[in-house]
Amino acid sequence: MLTQLTSFATIGLQSVPITVEIGTVKSGEGNMFIVGLGDTAVQESKQRVRMALRSSGYHFPTGRVITINLAPADIKKVGPRYDLAMAMGLLIAHELVEVSENDLKSMAFLGELALDGSLRHVSSVLPSAIAAKKMGLKTIVVPFVNGPEAALIPGLTVIAPSNLKELVEILTGLRAAEPVHMPASAPRKIRDEEVDFSDIRGQHVAKRALEIAAAGGHNVLMSGAPGSGKTLLARAFRGILPELTQEEAIEVTQIYSVANLLPRDAPLVNERPFRLVHHTASGVSIVGGGQIPGPGEISLAHRGVLFLDELAEFPSQVLEVLRQPLEDRRITITRAHGSVTFPADFIMVAAMNPPKWSASSKEHIKRRISAPLLDRIDLTIDVQPVPIEDLQKRPDEAADTTADILARVHAARKLQAKRFKGLPIRTNKEMNVKHVDTLCPLDKTSQQLLLKAVDRLGLSARSYHRTIKVARTIADLLGAKSIEAAHVAEALQYRQTITE
Repeated sequence: MLTQLTSFATIGLQSVPITVEIGTVKSGEGNMFIVGLGDTAVQESKQRVRMALRSSGYHFPTGRVITINLAPADIKKVGPRYDLAMAMGLLIAHELVEVSENDLKSMAFLGELALDGSLRHVSSVLPSAIAAKKMGLKTIVVPFVNGPEAALIPGLTVIAPSNLKELVEILTGLRAAEPVHMPASAPRKIRDEEVDFSDIRGQHVAKRALEIAAAGGHNVLMSGAPGSGKTLLARAFRGILPELTQEEAIEVTQIYSVANLLPRDAPLVNERPFRLVHHTASGVSIVGGGQIPGPGEISLAHRGVLFLDELAEFPSQVLEVLRQPLEDRRITITRAHGSVTFPADFIMVAAMNPPKWSASSKEHIKRRISAPLLDRIDLTIDVQPVPIEDLQKRPDEAADTTADILARVHAARKLQAKRFKGLPIRTNKEMNVKHVDTLCPLDKTSQQLLLKAVDRLGLSARSYHRTIKVARTIADLLGAKSIEAAHVAEALQYRQTITE
């Protein structure tokens, strides 16, 4: 008898259907074979499935050769996610459980089996649920702990048993399936490490620059002496970013699901990521990769913040890998088995100590941080230490709080949403040259000011257009319909050269 069930393999962020075929032939040998390009974890499923079936009280006839094929055979199968489909296929193939063929065709199975028959957590359930919905499947069966994650996709029935025996009873009508509902969106948590902007003394220029960065999605570089407050400002920055939309939250959750970093008690990531990368990190850990390509730090920071502290200490070859994703907002990783693409739309916030006043120190920084990379940083600010006497003063009650700045950022983002209606972009930083030309017209005074700045600062074409984008964001924060010379002048103030 031949039995077929559906499961899924994940390639990048995309899940592709895998047909789990179980065929049996009467023989005295009684062996089980798994074919279809499975890794070690897949091959070890034989032992897990056999023991789980016996622990659940099922003993299929001996003396048969069982062949399990995972099709298509040219896609690499990784991990224990096919255990549940294999076990159910064996029970149906040996007529120990009766499930109609029509019901099987509308279902997908994902789950790792423990030796006692219980179902364990597996990764990449959300991408699989999305793929199942697109295929027209009606039901997805996942472990109990993965149920809320699968339920994020509306219109898909989720069955989430805690063990194999419970699933069999549900499918045969002996037990009613417990309904699994889409988890309610939890309010954003205020983390202990987050800092309110009103608690940061001084640093008015840096605060203003970070407000502009949050409003337009621009990249920032802070240069200042140790202890001047760069890290404190970076940690406060996430608090002035708008909350994730439902669509953005699903995007981020997919990435964390594939990376197996999704918290068990929080199936939906509802706050913007903040990824702090140390300068000892490798290029692969930052952009992603491995034998089976997985997401790196730039993808884990998608829709959030990538904080690079001590920027000048990163190896130049590591920093150079950031150039393409900073421009394209995605990263493509190519390996022998093919290419995968991960999203990487993040705000880069970098910090570094200023170069010592020596030619060798400046040359060292120029070798580490290339001009093309600096071109992709929209705002460069000098963070000066706050005088001790200012630190001893009572907090300024009139100082802007994180909530005050966030309200202005929200207002600016609403203007951008209206401007970009019908376009596949959300923020000013995402505009291409054509968008800048059509949506960001400059008056004659602004054009002349920019022309002088190009000659004096040696701005490249990329820097020229990025300056206009920053000016557009400054205008949005002020509620101005058009870009004025004052907006361009402020944008140019943030076009510093770190080695000057």
